Amino acid sequence: MTYQKANNADTVSGRQEFLVFVLNEQEYGIDILKVQEIRGYQEQSVTRIANVPPFVKGVTNLRGVIVPIIDMRIKFNLPDVKYDNQTVVVILNVADRVIGVVVDGVSDVLTLAAEQISDAPQFGSSAFSTEYLVGIGTIDERMLILVDIEKLITSEEMELVEGLSS
Repeated sequence: MTYQKANNADTVSGRQEFLVFVLNEQEYGIDILKVQEIRGYQEQSVTRIANVPPFVKGVTNLRGVIVPIIDMRIKFNLPDVKYDNQTVVVILNVADRVIGVVVDGVSDVLTLAAEQISDAPQFGSSAFSTEYLVGIGTIDERMLILVDIEKLITSEEMELVEGLSS
């Protein structure tokens, strides 16, 4: 399944499109303009690399480009879930790099108006970081955790990812 990059003209009117993905039965949204394509996850096509953080599954060759693969369940410290036919890799362009993120599944693409996005909650604790949260999107009865994927993958981690893909 491949998504074409959307025209970002809607952001001028305060509307933004998000790819909705699922992790541990919770829905998350990332800016659709970061998404290059969506592929089924095939663990055998990922080459493991020694001495990388546990959330880095390894690398894969995508049409001649070496792409680091990051498991978002591990990154978010979620319980392990079995990989199945719903598990996908979302190929993203992040900070001029191509990376893949493994998620439980992709549900749809939603357009949210500015008034449908609330500020991210502040927990007042340095025990965990929420700086990667854009906010909480609501549409009907659904709540989406909106993620800034570039902030989620910290600069140190991006240096590691850069090293894997070169």
